[in-house]
Parts: sequence; structure tokens; C-alpha cells
Amino acid sequence: MKQRVITAIALLSLLAVVVWQIYTPIFIIVISVFSAIAANEIMKCAKVSNKFILVLGTAAAFLIPFFSSASILEPIISSDVWFNIIGFVPKFVWVTLIILAFFLAMLSDYANTKFEDVAVSIVASLIVPAVFSIFGILRDITGYSNQLGVYFIFYALICALATDTGAQLGGMAFGKTKMSPNISPKKTIEGAVCGIIFSIILNAVAIMLYNRFAIIGLTKTQATVLLVAVPFISFMGMMGDLTASVLKRNFGVKDFGKIFPGHGGVMDRFDSTLFTLPLTYCVAIFIYGA
Repeated sequence: MKQRVITAIALLSLLAVVVWQIYTPIFIIVISVFSAIAANEIMKCAKVSNKFILVLGTAAAFLIPFFSSASILEPIISSDVWFNIIGFVPKFVWVTLIILAFFLAMLSDYANTKFEDVAVSIVASLIVPAVFSIFGILRDITGYSNQLGVYFIFYALICALATDTGAQLGGMAFGKTKMSPNISPKKTIEGAVCGIIFSIILNAVAIMLYNRFAIIGLTKTQATVLLVAVPFISFMGMMGDLTASVLKRNFGVKDFGKIFPGHGGVMDRFDSTLFTLPLTYCVAIFIYGA
């Protein structure tokens, strides 16, 4: 427990630095590092042994978040310059080249590299970092230095973390009915309901605080849409957690990694967030036009 607390404090300190520097390249660098570590964790858990695939997959996972927004490297590199750089070659071309490289690596080492290794690596090094990129997309979705974009990031995080915390505490207090005993024996339906309720409460508080301190607050329609969407996004966060549990069972591991002592790896901390981010993006697109 002591180790978990120390790690949690360190993570919160890192979060504070990222929030403080959210409009500098430090923000996307941290996101990219987490993306690369998460991709590497998945491939290693799946026992992908091909060195070329491991290196290329990890490198791709680090670079992909930098393509999330033209303003992502402001103020060091202007949005106009970076837009021309990342738009010079269409993204689907890079994706196609990486996938082809994976298959060529499989052919060159067919005795030790299976198709399953390539499939896992595609998910780890392309899909996972694409979701991590949503952090950058959300930050700038309403324009560079717009507070609403930052709020959307916290909205996604609250839906994930509040649900997880509420479900754990609610399960300990009221849990009786197993939600998915074959995947995660400790999770209960009662805990899940508590998690969703806790997420709604925290998001309601977050909305009030945002409207209290933001230069331009949320309208009643926007706030209503956000609160109505919370149960659905929180539910998907739980599905993300269960999906990660299935993967770990398939891989035969307890945790994806050990980078966070007492908490596991990056994927162990962001498994539910990777499911709440895409839905938050959809809500943000709707909100921005509401």
C-alpha cells in the first residue's frame, strides 16, 4: 500500500506539471512517451520477439501523437509550419508503410514471427497511439489555448478514473452480484452502479467549477449533454478495464508492465481511458456545435 501511495503521489505530481505546461510541447512529449511505453508493453506481453517490429512499433507509437494537431508544438514551431510538415505525406500512407514493414519483417523471420505477432503489433503501435493522440486533438478541438478543449480532457479522465474508484469502493461496501466472474472476479454489478453514480457526481462538480472559473462557461445545453453522456462513457470505461483483463489473461500476465510500482504499467493505468477518450471526442464534436 505504501508503494502504491508513493507512486500515486508521483503520478499526480507529473499530472500537475503536464497541466501547467499543457500549451507547450512538454504536453505532447509526455503523451508520446506514454504511448510508446504502452505499445511496447502490449507487444512484450504478447511475446513478440522480432526486434525490428518491436523497435518500429515503439517508434511509431511515440511519433503518432505528434500528428494530432497542427498547434501541438506551439510556441516552438508555429501551427502553419507544423501543418505543412505533417500534411506533406497523407497519414494513411505512413500507416500503410508501417503495416507493410511489419509483414516484411514477418517474412524475413518467418520461423519465429507469426501473423499473430503482426496483428498484435498493429493494434499496439497504430491503434493505441491513435487513441492517445485524442489528448492532443481534444486540447485544440476548439482552437489553440481554448479552455474548453482542456476541460474535455479532464472530462474523459474523470469518466475513467471516477468510475474505477467508485466501482472499487462501492464493490467493497455493497458488492454481491458478480459482473464478470470469469474475467475479473472482484468486479460486481453493485460496484459498477456506484462507479457510474460517482462519475456523474464528480462530473457535475467539475462542470460547476468550470463555469465558475472559465472565461466562457458551458451553456445549459452543453452541460446537459455532458451529464447525459457520462453513464455511457463511464460504462465504456469499465468495458475497457475488462478488455485489458481479458488481454492479460490471454497473455498470462498479472500486469502489462512495472513502470509504476504498485500500479503496473501504462496500459494498466490507461486501459479504461483509452475507451473513454474516443467517446469523449464524439461528445466534444457535438458540444462544439451545440
